[in-house]
Amino acid sequence: MDASSGTRARRAGIITSVAGLWRSLDWPLRIAAALLVLFVVVALFGPWLTPYDPLTGSLRARLVPPAWQDGGSWAHPFGTDRLGRDILSRIIAGARISLTVCALVIAISGALGTAVGTAAGYFGGWTDRILMRLVDLALSFPVILLALLLGAISGPSFANIIIVISLVLWSQYARMARGETLKIRNEDYVDLARTSGLSDWKIIWRHILPNIAPALIVIATLQVGVVIVLEASLSFLGVGVPPPAPSWGSMVADGRSYIASAWWLCIVPGTAILLTVMAVNLVGDALADRINPALRGRNI
Repeated sequence: MDASSGTRARRAGIITSVAGLWRSLDWPLRIAAALLVLFVVVALFGPWLTPYDPLTGSLRARLVPPAWQDGGSWAHPFGTDRLGRDILSRIIAGARISLTVCALVIAISGALGTAVGTAAGYFGGWTDRILMRLVDLALSFPVILLALLLGAISGPSFANIIIVISLVLWSQYARMARGETLKIRNEDYVDLARTSGLSDWKIIWRHILPNIAPALIVIATLQVGVVIVLEASLSFLGVGVPPPAPSWGSMVADGRSYIASAWWLCIVPGTAILLTVMAVNLVGDALADRINPALRGRNI
């Protein structure tokens, strides 16, 4: 078999596997998966999908209602805001911001929490006690007050929102990593690696981390929705992504004064948050059941 035939066979196998997985999903989960894929595509290709510049507008077109309402126009399907900026364009640009925040927060908090939890579970003793006290301290942080404090000191910024959410979420990875490591560290293959002369760090890298990865992937998936809600909440309070960046939370905050006269300023970005979080949670729950059914119903 030549290289091209092997490539075609692999592609066919991947397509068959994806089709089989799709057929195994029920309809609510299919809709959630489709919404999640749409959210990712919009976030990745947002600059090429926005019909208008999300940062500029025309005062002559301010507060235009959605296309299906009297006075609306299909030139602005979801209407415009108080500065004449297109709501659809800002929703698309806001998706990119949310995806970037999710990726950075999960990468930072996941790496930090996994390192702390794995070290605590593997070495035990005083290392475990000290590190887990740090985890308890992190769990006691009030995220809103911490964000307000950083905002008051340095002003709202993209870096602040990454720092605040990461400081809150890394502890959950640490607790899960520690629990899974405690179950694995006394397995026969770990004892064999230890007696063969491998160092502790090589044992952790080669044997511990690959076996605790499924549980951590489940947490990361389920926390995407948490990160989106926290980012929107902090932006709503004015300590998140600074204006004029079109964050979904800041869009809701900007429209709250117009809720009676221009409802779409709040409802449209609020609906985007609702649909995205719902889709992520449904897909995350399904992934948790497939990867590690023992995590079903566990508070993580």
